[in-house]
Amino acid sequence: MLHRTIHLFRKELRLHDNPVLLAALESSAALYPVYILDRAFLTSSMHIGALRWHFLLQSLEDLHKNLCQLGSCLLVIQGEYETVLRDHIQKWNITQVTLSAEMEPFYKEMEASIQRLGAELGFEVLSLVGHSLYDTQRILDLNGGSPPLTYKRFLHILSLLGDPEVPVRNLTAEDFQRCRAPDPDLAECYRVPLPVDLKISPESLSPWRGGETEGLQRLEQHLTDQGWVTSFTKPRTIPNSLLPSTTGLSPYFSMGCLSVRTFFYRLSNIYAQAKHHSLPPVSLQGQLLWREFFYTVASATPNFTQMAGNPICLQICWYKDAERLHKWKTAQTGFPWIDAIMTQLRQEGWIHHLARHAVACFLTRGHLWISWEEGMKVFEELLLDADYSINAGNWMWLSASAFFHQYTRIFCPVHFGKRTDPQGNYIRKYLPILKNFPSKYIYEPWTASEDEQKQAGCIIGQDYPFPMVNHKEASDHNLQLMKQVREEQHRTAQLTRDDADDPMEIKVKLDRSEENISKRKVARMTE
Repeated sequence: MLHRTIHLFRKELRLHDNPVLLAALESSAALYPVYILDRAFLTSSMHIGALRWHFLLQSLEDLHKNLCQLGSCLLVIQGEYETVLRDHIQKWNITQVTLSAEMEPFYKEMEASIQRLGAELGFEVLSLVGHSLYDTQRILDLNGGSPPLTYKRFLHILSLLGDPEVPVRNLTAEDFQRCRAPDPDLAECYRVPLPVDLKISPESLSPWRGGETEGLQRLEQHLTDQGWVTSFTKPRTIPNSLLPSTTGLSPYFSMGCLSVRTFFYRLSNIYAQAKHHSLPPVSLQGQLLWREFFYTVASATPNFTQMAGNPICLQICWYKDAERLHKWKTAQTGFPWIDAIMTQLRQEGWIHHLARHAVACFLTRGHLWISWEEGMKVFEELLLDADYSINAGNWMWLSASAFFHQYTRIFCPVHFGKRTDPQGNYIRKYLPILKNFPSKYIYEPWTASEDEQKQAGCIIGQDYPFPMVNHKEASDHNLQLMKQVREEQHRTAQLTRDDADDPMEIKVKLDRSEENISKRKVARMTE
């Protein structure tokens, strides 16, 4: 007997490589593609801000358009998850609910509540892994039930597992023709809302437009340059280039508009035809494996997104300073490199991974000694590619609370950006108040004379703030604090320490050397 199925889209907002949607089509006589827009859940659990709302709504509109081309449609139903399901399961005589399995606690809880509802109302629930390369549970099982806490150990477990499953076939109009589609009037009743319907500001400056169609186009553009693909090395990308020097695909992976398995195997095909290519962890495939590493650790680590009760995270007495946190968040630190990054983040919802390194280090162990949890919340709100596991994992990393152990390396908020953009073009773009300063002052405008400041049309302390801290004094002080913490909590610090060369140490070597990079390891921020 074929099912009457509600297929729930959550993060897999695509039709390509969607294994559970394919299974739903093959087992159903009628299929209702549904996205439940639970505003309270999206605000409280996922903390999405205005730019991400725009990206989500664009992705839903694109998904609806692509479903229509295959003879179906997307039904966007607003309301609380369980209430919406209970109502429509009875209204549509549903016998099956299908959805993609996710690893975040709030998604796991949601799936468990759907399972309980199924037991109560008599419908089946089918969930399959589609958002990650591997089923993280298989990795945990091979590692004795616990997550591998170092990248080296993680790669060893993957070597035992073998390659990820290949992407499932593309869906066709014939697949949907075998199932009864929702009545056309339902599509009008449950249309994708506009930003104004949700009282979200209609303005969006982000160059990233949401949706599977846009994501696939960007993917193809990158893969046409096979030389760039095979030679890609993460540490050699530029943090303050005016266009992304990395793929810029991360928002599409985060929302599930692009399949990571599709990207992985497309890369494998290109690598197979090349004489030489970069290797993990610095290669493009290596970036996907870093994503998988954080997914795996997060899936089995209690309280992964907070310090308290998190067994792999150093317990640090961070300062609580709302005023300083606000200055950092609103690009008022007085350090143009830091403020330009935070401005780009707020305007566009994306910044380069090394730019993320710089502002995260500044907030935490480098200068302000404010908790990584506060920075994680800001990124969660502002980043288009915000991701439960990667965001928290990288903030622990960059604050040296876990994973990263070369804590003596602190990014200078003046000289770091100057290395790759000595003219300060990035700062001039995102902080136009400083655009008329000569290049020698653009990273530290407070060193210009009063006459030079007047000539530039910007008086420091009046039109743009003085630096909120003294770089050397603050970083030296915090270095001693971190040294003491790590000595007192040596056992915790060692949990995530790899025996191999430290990734950040090797990044420095890469900056100075033209040697073969294929064997070197480097820290990364998934973007």
